[in-house]
Amino acid sequence: MDAAGSQVVDECAQYAGKCQSGFITTQGGNLLCSKIIHLISNNHVKSLVSKVLYECEQRKYKSVAFPAIGTGQARLSPAEAADEMLEAIEEFASHKAVRHLQTIKIVIFQTNMLKDFYESMKKRENSDSAPTESWFSVFKYFFGGKKQSTEKKKPLILKKKVYLVMFQICGESQENVDAAESWIKDLISKEQFETSVSSELIESFGAREIAALEDLQSRMLVTIELENKLSPPLIKISGISRDACFVSVEVQKMIQKIKDTEEEQSKAKLLHNLVEWRYLGSNDTFVAFDKLTNMQLEDAKTAKKRYLEVQINKKNYKVDLHNLQATDDQGKTINIQRVSKSEGK
Repeated sequence: MDAAGSQVVDECAQYAGKCQSGFITTQGGNLLCSKIIHLISNNHVKSLVSKVLYECEQRKYKSVAFPAIGTGQARLSPAEAADEMLEAIEEFASHKAVRHLQTIKIVIFQTNMLKDFYESMKKRENSDSAPTESWFSVFKYFFGGKKQSTEKKKPLILKKKVYLVMFQICGESQENVDAAESWIKDLISKEQFETSVSSELIESFGAREIAALEDLQSRMLVTIELENKLSPPLIKISGISRDACFVSVEVQKMIQKIKDTEEEQSKAKLLHNLVEWRYLGSNDTFVAFDKLTNMQLEDAKTAKKRYLEVQINKKNYKVDLHNLQATDDQGKTINIQRVSKSEGK
């Protein structure tokens, strides 16, 4: 409160005795935040954290930072506080209605508590059914606001919200419950499939390919992970067997399309060094076609075709390869020419 300033202290005094929700909200005062949510301390840490998270979502806040709630007056152990806080965050992150709150920070000032919070996070991460993305990718946690220099850089993961599924098994005996749990795990493992596609051409993936991968991931029961820091780059696909196989084929089609395009461009560039097709421009000077159109015209001539549809200045033209003329949709005709660059050398 000292750091926040007297303005925040006075504002809290105004709300004294009027709080019914378990917290009050004031301005940020001298702190580097827009609002401060003050909690009325009790032993129900999970409930307090949940209330704050939904309050932030309702007020359309983008981020929120928590201290290690419950380790002070409530006298919870760091491990208990970590479990309750992270359980509240996990349940909040799994709700479909969450739209606004994007970043949750837990700020740990006491270094001896770091291990407890880290272990609690790892325990939940290891229990997630999705091997490549969990609810930890939805929210970020910063211990003390510093990023550890030894942290391994994670590969790019295409955005996908993961919905948690919980099975509650009841039975007449522990043996029956264990058998049911084993059957469910076996069923899930049989349906799960993981495959990968590696190619140097993945480096050439642009916005169109990324959008296509995101579309596949949204429509199929799969998770797609792009590891573009490897050599060669790799796309990992995991999920339901039939969907994972389908997506794998689609990824290979994308790679083949890029390969075909690059080969076509290379061929067009080579041909342009030998032959150049031109059209008569507005200043009565001949202008060279682009390299791909140049190759299409030469291929049509080689195949002894009479006509070919091309574009000149974004207008459609029909080229008569015998008369060396191009006619647009309105009947306007311009002359074209073919120049062999090898002649005269």
